[in-house]
Amino acid sequence: MKIHKIVAGLTFLTLLALLPSLGMAQISSVANAVVPTEYSGGKQDNIYVFCGQKGETKASLTATSPDGQPASFQWQKYNASSASFDLFLNDQSGGSTSTISNLSDGAYRVNITGTSGLTTYTAWVFNNYIETSSEITNSDCKSFTLKGTFDSPTFAYIDLTNGQAKQLNKAIQVKWTSGATTVSSVLTPQVFEPPTKDTDYTLTVSDRFNCTSESVVRYISIVTKASFTYVLEDQTKSHPTKREAPLSVVFTNTSENGDPGKYQWFIFRDLGEIKKESDANPGAVIDSIMEKIYSDSPIYVFERPGKYKVKLVSQKKSDFTTCFDTVYIDNIIDIDTSFVEAPNFFTPNGDEANQNFTIRFFSMKTVKISIFNRWGKIVHVWESNDVEGFGPTLASDPKSIWDGKVGGKMAVPGVYYYVVEGTGRDDKKRHKTGFVHLFRGQ
Repeated sequence: MKIHKIVAGLTFLTLLALLPSLGMAQISSVANAVVPTEYSGGKQDNIYVFCGQKGETKASLTATSPDGQPASFQWQKYNASSASFDLFLNDQSGGSTSTISNLSDGAYRVNITGTSGLTTYTAWVFNNYIETSSEITNSDCKSFTLKGTFDSPTFAYIDLTNGQAKQLNKAIQVKWTSGATTVSSVLTPQVFEPPTKDTDYTLTVSDRFNCTSESVVRYISIVTKASFTYVLEDQTKSHPTKREAPLSVVFTNTSENGDPGKYQWFIFRDLGEIKKESDANPGAVIDSIMEKIYSDSPIYVFERPGKYKVKLVSQKKSDFTTCFDTVYIDNIIDIDTSFVEAPNFFTPNGDEANQNFTIRFFSMKTVKISIFNRWGKIVHVWESNDVEGFGPTLASDPKSIWDGKVGGKMAVPGVYYYVVEGTGRDDKKRHKTGFVHLFRGQ
């Protein structure tokens, strides 16, 4: 998409005038800018510049008699071939002003004959324009080029004191913007890190005469930016800081401009395992990927303890290329190793504190709990091949805890012996034994 617009700048009335009491005439004009000539000597003339479209002649000049009284006006135009002024227009209308319009570029002289005699003035006019165009080129996954072009005439006037041509400096300025942001001040810049949204870029070309042209080109995005957030399963009831296996993690894809259904998630193996395997096989290429998931926003369950990294690859396919972007998880998912804990006393006396003897297990897969009295008789046993949760398991399986009863009757206070056997989700065998004191208050 291209939009071309000519902005005429601030048009102002430029006057070359002295006080009438001094008895001098003037040439004035409605122009966009006025600058003085730079003759090698003598009196300088004014140069009037008009902004418009290419081929348009907007220039005009107005002469006023010195004393504001009726006068005759003879207009002449400079002839570069003969280096002299030729007759352009005789105005004998008898007014105090005379205007000539639709002027082509060049110098114009007016001879004013009135009650105060003959007065002569000279001025230059130039019809200025700027035309711009813009396009996007060399667009790929890393950058694209804003290609700008413009057309504007060069101006030269004659030093009337020696006949030498002098260039009129236009001081062209170029600026690329996107919204309120300046992108570049060169005509054809290369833009790195392309935006993930279709974006308009405006080329503005201006000069010292307040003439301006704009061209807008739209960049159609072919790139994507990968990003995601994640939420770990809430296990704070089990432990305030540690995480255990299995651990469920919800990944939310927040990538920009990616193709739906084309996202790739990479779950890496435990970093410790990767290092161990690498150390054992120097120089070998180690496969570090545990699982690859094709989903926009997956939920993944980490079944084993370890330290895990996650990577997301987003892609954007266009007519001529496919762009990819990769992002890694900002923090390692750290799942603690398996272990077993047991208290050394409990008080099943009905006061709601330490009522049960609860074995706590972390990242365990199988657990068997056996409790014996002092004579070696089993008073409680519980076994599971699929356990989860650190902390009390009364809510999930009441049989996993011992409430201090044997056969439905209160057990005798005293010392009991427990044995815990199991396998962690890290495949480590866990074995814990110890004594527990059963107290009953009055």
